[in-house]
Amino acid sequence: MSQYSHLFTPLNLGFTTLKNRALMGSMHTGLEEHHDAPERLAAFYAERAAGGVSLIVTGGIAPNLAGCMFAGSTMLNDEAQIVRHRPITQAVHANGGKIALQILHTGRYAYHADAVAPSPITSPISPFTPRELSHVEIEQTIADFAHTASLAQRAGYDGVEIMGSEGYLINQFLVARTNQRQDHWGGSVANRQRFAIEIAKAVRAALGPNSIVIFRISLLDLVENGGTLAEAIELAQALELAGVTLLNTGIGWHEARIPTIAATVPRGAYSWVTRALKPHVGVPLIAVNRISTPEIAEEILAKGDADVVSLARPLLADPEYLLKAQSNNALEINTCIACNQACLDHVFEGKPASCLVNPRACRETELNVVLSSLAKTVAVVGAGPAGLSAALTAAQAGHVVTLFEADAQIGGQFGLAQNIPAKAEFAETLRYFSVMLAKYKVNIQLNQRVSATSLAGKFDEVIVATGVIPRMAQIAGIDHPSVVAYPDLIAGKVVPKRKIAIIGAGGIGVDVADYLVNGLHTGVEGQGSAYLAEWGVDTTLNSQGGLCAPVTHAPEREVWLLKRSKGKPGAGPGRTTGWIHRIGLQRSGVHLWGSVEYLKIDDDGLHLRHDGEEKCLPVEQIIVCAGQESVNSLYTELMSLQQSVHLIGGALEAGELDAKRAIEQGFLTALSL
Repeated sequence: MSQYSHLFTPLNLGFTTLKNRALMGSMHTGLEEHHDAPERLAAFYAERAAGGVSLIVTGGIAPNLAGCMFAGSTMLNDEAQIVRHRPITQAVHANGGKIALQILHTGRYAYHADAVAPSPITSPISPFTPRELSHVEIEQTIADFAHTASLAQRAGYDGVEIMGSEGYLINQFLVARTNQRQDHWGGSVANRQRFAIEIAKAVRAALGPNSIVIFRISLLDLVENGGTLAEAIELAQALELAGVTLLNTGIGWHEARIPTIAATVPRGAYSWVTRALKPHVGVPLIAVNRISTPEIAEEILAKGDADVVSLARPLLADPEYLLKAQSNNALEINTCIACNQACLDHVFEGKPASCLVNPRACRETELNVVLSSLAKTVAVVGAGPAGLSAALTAAQAGHVVTLFEADAQIGGQFGLAQNIPAKAEFAETLRYFSVMLAKYKVNIQLNQRVSATSLAGKFDEVIVATGVIPRMAQIAGIDHPSVVAYPDLIAGKVVPKRKIAIIGAGGIGVDVADYLVNGLHTGVEGQGSAYLAEWGVDTTLNSQGGLCAPVTHAPEREVWLLKRSKGKPGAGPGRTTGWIHRIGLQRSGVHLWGSVEYLKIDDDGLHLRHDGEEKCLPVEQIIVCAGQESVNSLYTELMSLQQSVHLIGGALEAGELDAKRAIEQGFLTALSL
C-alpha cells in the first residue's frame, strides 16, 4: 500500500473516473511542428501513461492562424490534420491513459505579424503590435475553439483543455490591462468575461456531455491592473454552469516579473491560491507549479488545497514518477530540479525540449537503454554529473562498473552547487544517483586517486570524467591573502567577509553572489511565506493582479559583481531564469559593474578601472570566478598506453560549467560502449 493515499484515490467526474489525482500538465515540447511529430509524441506520451499518469494534457494547439505562437506552429482546424493526432491518442489509450488536447490562442503573445488581441496593446515579450479583433472575428474565434474541440474528439482525444490563463488571448479579454474595449466584449467585468464563457459553452456543445472539458483559469495574474480573486470566483462559477469538468488554476502571466516555476520558487508555493477558490465551486480544482515530489503532491491533496495536482516538468524528468511513488520507491524518482535549462530554454530557442537530468526526454524513439550483448568491465573516473550519468547508464546496460572518485563524496561541481540557494534542488539529483548506483550494483570507490598504470589493461573501457579546476585571473597581486577561489567559499572552507568583490560574472559568479546575499534561504519547501513577501505577492488576494510592495531587507554584506565585457552583469546563462537572478541581486544591493579593467590587488583592496575611471574597492575579500580549466591528463596518459578510453564532461570541455551537457555526454557515451 502506498504511503500517498490521497494521490492515488480515484477521482469520480460523474461520467468518468480517473484512477488517481495527478495529471500531466500541458507542456509544449517543440516536437509538435516536426515532420515525425506523431511518432515521437506518441512515444513520449505513451511512456508517461505507462508510468501511471491517468490524464495527459498536450502542449498548446492553435484553433486558427492568428492564434499560432509563431508562423508555422501547429494548428488543428482542418480534418486533414486529424491523421497526425490519432497515433498519439491511440498510444496513450493502449497504455491505460486518457489524453486531452489543449486549445491555445496566443493573442498578443504571438510572435508573428498577424497577431490579434482584444485591444491593440503590444506585449513586453513580443515585438508585434496586435490588431484589435472585430465583433465578427470574436464570434468566429469562439466558433474556431469549438471546431478544434470537435476535431480533437474525432482524433480520439478524451477531451480538451481551454487555455484561459498565463496571459494568452482569453486572459487578455478578462482584464482591463489588455482589454480597453467599450463594446459587448469589454468595459464591465461581465463583458470582459463573456468571451471566456462563450468559448466554454461552445466547446461543451461541440463535445457533448461525456467528454472532459478543462478550463485553465488565471487565479493570480501577478501583473499590474490584472484580475482579482472576486472576479476569478465569478468567472469560475459561470464556467461551472457552462459545463466545465475541471478547473486548472493558472498562476502568473508570462510577462510577470515574479517567478512562478523556477528553482527559486519554494515547492508547492502557490497551492494556497487554489484553496481560496475551492469553497466557491463544485467542480474539482487542479493545483499547479513546483509540485516536484510525491510528498508535496500528497500534502496539497491531504490539506484539501486542491482535488488534483498537475505535474509537467516532473514527468519530463521521470516518466515513472507516479509508478515509483505508488510502489513505495519514491527515492528512485529522478526529481525535476526546476532549472529550465533543457525544457523551457530549449523551446524558447526553437529547439525540442528535453531535460537536464533525463536526456531521453522527447527522444524516446532514438535513445533507449538496452542490455548489451557483451558485458564489459568499465571504469569511470570522476563522480561529477558526467561520471555519475555514465556509470549509471553503463550499469543499466549490463556492464560491470567501478566508479572512482578522489573526493569523500559524489557530486563534483554539481555537489558544490547544491549549496547555492537557487540550486538546493541539486541535492535531489545526487540522491537519485546514489540510490540508483546502489540498485545497479556500481562499485563506488571514494577517496581514490587513480593513475593510468592502475587502470590500463584492467578494464575493457575507461571513461574519464575528472572535471575542472578554477582558473586564476592574471592580475598583479592575485596571490594576496584576501583572494579566495570560489570552491573554497561555497564549500564553507572560507568564512565570507563583509565587503566582497567577485571577479567574473558568468554563471559561477552569479551563483557566488547569490550565495553571499541569500545563503540562508533555499528554494525548497518551508520558505514559502518569505518568498511571497520578498517578491511582492499579495496573499490576501484583494489587490488587482495579486501584487503588493515587496518586503526588503538590509543586505548583510556589500558585494560587487564584476566583469570585463560591456553591459550589466548578473543574469547568468539561463535564458528563462536570467532575469530572476538579476532582479534578486539588485534587490539585495549587489553592485553590478561591467566594462571593468583589473589593475592590481593589495592591502587597500581591488584596484580597477571602471568606465574609464580608476578606483579602489575597499574590499576585504576577492572571490575569483574567472572560468575553469579541464583536468584531462589521465586521458592523455591512458591513450599513450593504448587503453580504450573516453573523455566527457568538464574534462573534455571546460567553458561555462554545463551539467546538461555533462549528463547527456555521460549517457550517450555509456550507450556507445
